[in-house]
Amino acid sequence: MTITIFQSIVLGIVQGLTEFLPVSSSAHLAFFQALFGQTENMLGYDIVLHMATLFAVLLYFIKDIITLVTEWLRGFSKRESREKQGWSYGWAILCGTAVTALIALPLKKIVEEAMNSPVIVAIGLFFTSLLLWYIENIKSRERKISLSSGLLVGLIQGIAVMPGISRSGSTIFMGRLAGLPAGEAFRFSFLLSVPAIAGATLLEILAMFKAGEVTLPSYWWLGAFLAFSLGLLSLVLLRRFVVGGRWRLFSVYCAFLAFVMISLHVLG
Repeated sequence: MTITIFQSIVLGIVQGLTEFLPVSSSAHLAFFQALFGQTENMLGYDIVLHMATLFAVLLYFIKDIITLVTEWLRGFSKRESREKQGWSYGWAILCGTAVTALIALPLKKIVEEAMNSPVIVAIGLFFTSLLLWYIENIKSRERKISLSSGLLVGLIQGIAVMPGISRSGSTIFMGRLAGLPAGEAFRFSFLLSVPAIAGATLLEILAMFKAGEVTLPSYWWLGAFLAFSLGLLSLVLLRRFVVGGRWRLFSVYCAFLAFVMISLHVLG
């Protein structure tokens, strides 16, 4: 795998900034890999970058994760603990993860082929743009996390494996549509992402070892550091945008990038 230090830096920055911001990291990685003429298998490096951003999520939400997991486990032995938030959160995440897996796993081959199609990626970006534009029109409600919200957010998370569809944007959109307050929709979106990203990464690692593809570029650690650091920064920024309700800037950006991808495809 031949990746220069410049390409490693750029791909690390792209992964860190776009994995969590609602602009589709898959679309950006596909765009820059095509721009660099990187046609060989980059599975190993993609795994490294995804693990880096997964660690960013775990660090950002570590207190929430410890508290919610503890409350959920206590709910099995103490009835009063089932009134705490962790009990409903735990079951909602399990439900959402199961739905995500049922949708995403059968789409695996389709997704791999779609990643090589600029038109399909652009369509996904246009879809993301529409969701982000509409999200500001959703009226604020104060519903709590439940199995139904877990089901709905898990459903859209499964669909969001298609390139160009932002996982964070679509799941926060669905959380808001399900009646969750903005801050709660943000938190649930990313807590639900942990088992999904971890499971997908594990499957990729198994596939890599099965194929005997365990090589990494010389500067993999630099890309991983940038993806982790900028991933934390993008989580902080996104929460401010979510709570402030400022989505249409991202919507316009996604539409613009989709237009650029289609134009380059037609001209190329």
